[in-house]
Order: sequence, then structure tokens, then C-alpha cells
Amino acid sequence: MFFSYLSSDINKAAIETYAENLSDGVIAPLFYLLCFGIVGAFVYKAINTLDSMIGYRNDKYEKFGKFSARLDDVANYIPSRITALIIALLFFSKKAFLQFYKYGKKHESFNAGLPISAFALALNVKLGGPTSYFGKIKNKPFFGDGKENIENSDVLKAVSFKNRLDIFIIIVLILGVL
Repeated sequence: MFFSYLSSDINKAAIETYAENLSDGVIAPLFYLLCFGIVGAFVYKAINTLDSMIGYRNDKYEKFGKFSARLDDVANYIPSRITALIIALLFFSKKAFLQFYKYGKKHESFNAGLPISAFALALNVKLGGPTSYFGKIKNKPFFGDGKENIENSDVLKAVSFKNRLDIFIIIVLILGVL
């Protein structure tokens, strides 16, 4: 029983991480590449990397970290929403398309919750909820309204999204070049 919960939490974390990194690491750089060329993509990645390195809430980097985190929030505002829409579109999920914002806005980050919610709704799972960070439980809201026990098959279904996404990206890049 314990291992079932542990496995479910690991699977939940895998899907949440995939969703958030899809936005930060794939869609946002492509968005800035298409809008502002290679310089836009580099500037975006510099902002995102700075946030990843020092955007945490701690005494040492409180002010500098807060600035980089807010700058990253601004830079990801449009790409996170585009990511959620792409997830809903490529999973052919009307529910994800119509409800990702309802759940996503509950997240501490007004950007990260949107693709996480879109994946949860498209996969019919419930992400978020009580989560352990550095040995302490943080009560996050739930994203989605599906099943709470996240199985390996749910992770595989999320990862299978990659093939459709790759084709979509190639088409968008070709149209962007034309």
C-alpha cells in the first residue's frame, strides 16, 4: 500500500515536471524565437536560467531572487497559456481546453498551473495536492478532477504526447520561416 502511494507521487511529480518544463524549456523559447529571432530566444533562456538559479525564496537572494522570478513570470505569461492550449489541442480534449484556466489559476505560480492543469484534465487525473518539499508537506491545491492514483500508464500517456508535439512544432517552424 505504501509503495502504491509512493509510486503515485513519483508519477504525479513526473507529469507536473513535464508540463511545466514543456512550457519553460520548449514552447517559450520557440515563441521568443518566432517573435524576436535568435536574440529573443537567448534573452528568454537567460531570464529563465536566472530564475532557475536564484529565483527561490531564501534570505540570501530574497530581493535579487524575487526580481528574477517576477521577470520570468512576465516572460512566461503568454507561452504558458499557449502551452496549455497546445496540450488541449493535441490531446483533442475539450475539457482541458475549457477548464485549464479554472484549475491553473489556483497554482502559486500563475503560469505553471496552466500547463499542469491542461495535462491533468487531458489525462483525466488529479495533480497537485499535498506534496513533500525538503521533508515538509506543502498543501497545494488540486489541478484537475480525475483519479488521484497516478499510474505508470498515465505517465506513458503524457510522454506519448511528444510525437504529436514534435510534428506540431515542425509545422509551426516551417510556417514561421515562410
